[in-house]
Amino acid sequence: MGEFTEMTAAFSAISRFVDRRQRFFFPAPAVAVLFLIIVLPIVFNLYLTFTKWTVGLGQPQFIGFDNFVEAFGDERVWNGVKVMVYFSGASLALELFLGLMIALYFNRAFRGSEAVQAIYIIPFAATPVAVALIWRIMLNPEIGVINYMLTSIGLPPGLWVSSEHMVVPTLVMVDVWKWTPMITLIVLAGLKSLPQDPYEAARIDGANPLQIFWYITLPLIRPVLIAALMLRSLDNLKEFDMIYTITQGGPGIASETLYLYSYNVSFGFFKAGYGSALMVVVFLVVLVFNVLMNRLRRDASAV
Repeated sequence: MGEFTEMTAAFSAISRFVDRRQRFFFPAPAVAVLFLIIVLPIVFNLYLTFTKWTVGLGQPQFIGFDNFVEAFGDERVWNGVKVMVYFSGASLALELFLGLMIALYFNRAFRGSEAVQAIYIIPFAATPVAVALIWRIMLNPEIGVINYMLTSIGLPPGLWVSSEHMVVPTLVMVDVWKWTPMITLIVLAGLKSLPQDPYEAARIDGANPLQIFWYITLPLIRPVLIAALMLRSLDNLKEFDMIYTITQGGPGIASETLYLYSYNVSFGFFKAGYGSALMVVVFLVVLVFNVLMNRLRRDASAV
């Protein structure tokens, strides 16, 4: 009986202790999981950036900033930056422009609009790797359906991803086809939420559709456009699955972005230290771009 009383008292004390500190105990499991799957890998990656370590050959050796110095003189790093800027700049600009134009078209009543919009978002809803595999077959210079269609109407076939000059524009085309519906959905939601009073006043004053778009719609929708650009750039600047599936960075290194090069260094050459340093560079590029976009968004919202 005495042991039971002692156990009851101990449980009561523990219960009171937990009740007084609920704000610490309840979030603890989530905090522990986030620490294990997010914080710990980031810290370990930062540690590796200052080491020289080829996986399977000894232990990491501390070398300070030598990996970043090596990256500064690495021609493939600069090629990766050039390809990343070319690919991301072209695809983001086209996706934003086409997304806005298509959203303006969808932002009106017409017969079958729901069905058209449902079909339109299919590329966005499809799995990226599956889409890339399909495009890889379609773009094949010998057996691809695109060249077959071109030759059937009398046009010359293209090399597409087999050409150093055509590979990045071709990848941009695939990326635009895949992700423009995402931009369209975001912009369309913004258009649906715009106030109607400015439009009614403009029509009464005799403004034409182009003037209404330029002086009313575009200024009002600008924060939404910048937010859509920020969301898309988070994935676009570090595009991997689509490029790796279709070209693996080829031909040669013509389509090898900095993110893809860091993957090849880490998991192809097993140079974990140097690959981690390159990943930090990619992170800084994405961070700087999104900080600038966030500042533009705040400025646009303040106007």
